[in-house]
Amino acid sequence: MDYKKIISKYNLDRTRLIELLKDIQAAEGYISEKAVAEVAKAFRISIAEVEGLISFYHFLSARPLGKYVVYLNNSITSEMAGRQEVALAFEEEAGCPFGKTSSDGLITLMETSCIGMNDQEPAALINEVIFTRLNKEKVKKLASWMKQGKPVQEMVEEFGDGANSHELVKAMVKNNIRKSGPVIFDDYLAGTAIHKTLETSPEAVIDEIKKANLLGRGGAGFPTGLKWELCRKEKGPEHYVICNADEGEPGTFKDRVILTERPEMVFEGMVISGYAVGARQGILYLRHEYSYLKKYLENILKKMREQGLLGKNIAGRGFDFEVEIKMGAGAYICGEESALIESAEGKRGEPRDRPPFPVQKGYLNMPSTVNNVETLATATRIMANGSNWFRAMGTSVSAGTKVLSVSGDCDRPGIYEVEFGLTIDELLKMAGARETFAIQVGGPSGQCIGEPGFSRKICFSDLATGGSVIIFNSSRDLFSVVANFLDFFIEESCGWCLPCRAGNVLLKKKFEKIIKGTGTRQDLKEIEAWGKIIKTTSRCGLGQTSANPVLTTLTNFRKLYESKIVKEAEFISEFDLITAVAEACILTGRNFQEENEHV
Repeated sequence: MDYKKIISKYNLDRTRLIELLKDIQAAEGYISEKAVAEVAKAFRISIAEVEGLISFYHFLSARPLGKYVVYLNNSITSEMAGRQEVALAFEEEAGCPFGKTSSDGLITLMETSCIGMNDQEPAALINEVIFTRLNKEKVKKLASWMKQGKPVQEMVEEFGDGANSHELVKAMVKNNIRKSGPVIFDDYLAGTAIHKTLETSPEAVIDEIKKANLLGRGGAGFPTGLKWELCRKEKGPEHYVICNADEGEPGTFKDRVILTERPEMVFEGMVISGYAVGARQGILYLRHEYSYLKKYLENILKKMREQGLLGKNIAGRGFDFEVEIKMGAGAYICGEESALIESAEGKRGEPRDRPPFPVQKGYLNMPSTVNNVETLATATRIMANGSNWFRAMGTSVSAGTKVLSVSGDCDRPGIYEVEFGLTIDELLKMAGARETFAIQVGGPSGQCIGEPGFSRKICFSDLATGGSVIIFNSSRDLFSVVANFLDFFIEESCGWCLPCRAGNVLLKKKFEKIIKGTGTRQDLKEIEAWGKIIKTTSRCGLGQTSANPVLTTLTNFRKLYESKIVKEAEFISEFDLITAVAEACILTGRNFQEENEHV
């Protein structure tokens, strides 16, 4: 393996270290100790730093992988759609369990968190190619082709709608746009917003975005105009614009559809933001799971340059702005803006201490704005149609529309662009949901509400959401849902701070004690107290929301928890002596229970 050739391709650019490691892994099947040593030597960093990078990201591997690497989604919507049968079929065909490689070195089976396909589960990534709506028969066919050595892309038998069938995409993914709205999915003439923007001043652009009251569509709802204004006022030799396309919240897939069908609007939003804050460089941080869109998006950028909408002297107005795409490598925490910046710099995606905030010291310690895909596309529409047009939609606090990713127990899962102020009941009717028991709004980090809350409105002053809406009908076990979400947060914690790293594990154990029927009312009190400690003392947004699956279900479905409290004792031991000695009894041929009946 010629490591020096691969390394030289990146000109010792530290910010591209993750891409470099991906290239080595693609060529060698994994990242060997020798490769680690060569990379460390070339970049003059420690071997430990390179190894730390590999261990942090889910899709980087220091151990040999098979020719075909299967990453099967283990999110709750996948479980609901029949994931267990699919997983067993993969294990049977590969002849190995998940986490292992087949004896012939052909197939590696791995579990992974949400891959943005919640409306078409069970879904898997095989060598970065997406396969949706899997079942036992499809798995057998895929395994047969793998054993024949068939290229993965040729295993895709049909393509999805819209740009999913584009020559540079060729994905079986479906958009499932169930309701188009006037902001994101209405017809749009590319370049309109850029021309209008460059006819005015940067300050006027910021003022227009502020008048529109555009709040960040990632879920936090921070005023976009204010963020741009703060960034512009910061002094620095360079300013940067970053588009957060790392939607890793389970149940969220709307950014995938926007990038597929409205990429020009997103990139125009980056240009507009760049003009407003005084930046010449933009970065689209794209999650690894959407690698299949990279060539297509780069082609869109190429066309925009040819049309004079990107690059040098945009629209003949003397403004220069360029966009590059940086890929993630599998880490939910990188959805947090400072962790994303660390990752974009080629480091472990660990959140930074704040202040300073990214608008002060962001990418390469320069003033930077970070906005998500939907926010930037919306900014493009505002500059094209005006703030008054935008403010006429939605509510007084939450102007405009929201793109929702709806999945779970409904007839029509998919994308819904709705005006803010829509009630949950109205959304359920649109989606064809029946006998709904619970709804998870905002993904695991959001709220789980029951029927009394179905009259609530989707807006920042009531039910705020980054876009995820998961529906559960009366046949579902809510405790299984909560357990899945808790496992997700435990797995995705970066491990930096104790409340998140250890607190979530303790919270899960306490939760398990309760649902096993060995909990007391004191345990319910402790689970509430511990959850609040985790939320208030964790360093970043992951830990600050990781207890929500337990806390919101305990609030809204308290009777369900109380039904598990079978005794009023102050303490019930979880220790089961018979279970503890069962293995020893088998080995010694003893019947412990009979021998101790008198005890």
